[in-house]
Amino acid sequence: MELHHLVNTFGQDLQRRYGEKVHKLTLHGGFSCPNRDGTLGRGGCTFCNVASFADETAQQLSVTTQLLQRADEIGRAKRYLAYFQAYTSTYAEVEKLKAMYEEALKTADIVGLCVGTRPDCVPDAVLELLASYHAQGFEIWLELGLQTANDKTLHRINRGHDFACYDRVTKKARALGLNVCTHLIVGLPGETRADHIDTIERVVETATDGIKLHPLHIVEGSVMAKSWRAGRLDEITIEDYVESASEMILRTPSDVVYHRVSASARRPTLLAPTWCENRWLAMTGVARALTLKGAQGALLNDAFVFPS
Repeated sequence: MELHHLVNTFGQDLQRRYGEKVHKLTLHGGFSCPNRDGTLGRGGCTFCNVASFADETAQQLSVTTQLLQRADEIGRAKRYLAYFQAYTSTYAEVEKLKAMYEEALKTADIVGLCVGTRPDCVPDAVLELLASYHAQGFEIWLELGLQTANDKTLHRINRGHDFACYDRVTKKARALGLNVCTHLIVGLPGETRADHIDTIERVVETATDGIKLHPLHIVEGSVMAKSWRAGRLDEITIEDYVESASEMILRTPSDVVYHRVSASARRPTLLAPTWCENRWLAMTGVARALTLKGAQGALLNDAFVFPS
C-alpha cells in the first residue's frame, strides 16, 4: 500500500483542500543562526554543517527572482507556498521580515508562507506579523526545529533551547491561528526508540498541526562528523529508522499532517548513513511497516482513513 494511503501527507492534504497540486518553493533569505553568532550560543548544533555558512555568497537573489526561478524549474503546479527554509528565517528585525514575507506573498500564484525557524527565535511581534497574513486568508506554517523533546539530548547537541521553549511558542502560535509544523530528528546520539516515542507523545500533547521526520545525517563540517570519524558515534540503520518512524506515526492523531517522513542528502556532504542518499528507501520501508501495523493514529484508536 502506498504511503499516502496510510499517512496524512502534506501533498495529499493540499490537493484535497485546493483541488490541485500546490508545491513549496524553497527560498534563501540570507539569514544566519543565533546559535552560532553568540546571541544565543556558539558553534551551532553538533549535527549542523557549520562550514556551509562560509560558502554562502554575500549577495542573494531577490525573493521574487528565487520564486520565479523555482516555479519555472518545477513546472508542475499553478499555485505555490513560499518556503523560507535556510537557517533561522525569523532571525531579523520585524520590518526586514515584513518586507521579505510580503515580497513573497505579492508574487503571482503564491498562496501562503512556510517559515522555518527555532523555538527561541520567534518573538511575539513575529507571531503577530504572521498572524496578520493568516487573517488576510493566506496559508501560514511556522516550522519549528525542535528535534527532540529530551532536554538532556538538546543540551548535548548544543541546541540552545529546551522543550518548554517549544511548548510555549507552539501554544502561542496556534492561539493566533497559525499552523505549526514540528521538525524531529530520529537517531540523535544516546537516544533510543523509547526516546523517540516519548518525543512524539509530548509533541502530540502540546498539539501540533504538522510533523517532519528526519533521520540523523552525519555531514561534513559538523561536530558529529569528527566523532563519527573517531568511531565514537554510531549511525542509525534504515531498519531502526523505519521501526521508530512507524511507531511515531502510529501514535500521531490522524488530523496531524506529515510534511515529511524521511529526508535525503548527497555525498560528499553526507558522510553517513549512506542509505540517506535516497529518501525513498525509508519511505517505502515505513509504508511496508504501516501496512502490517496500521495507519497513522492506529494506536490512538484514531486511524487515518484515506479519502476515496
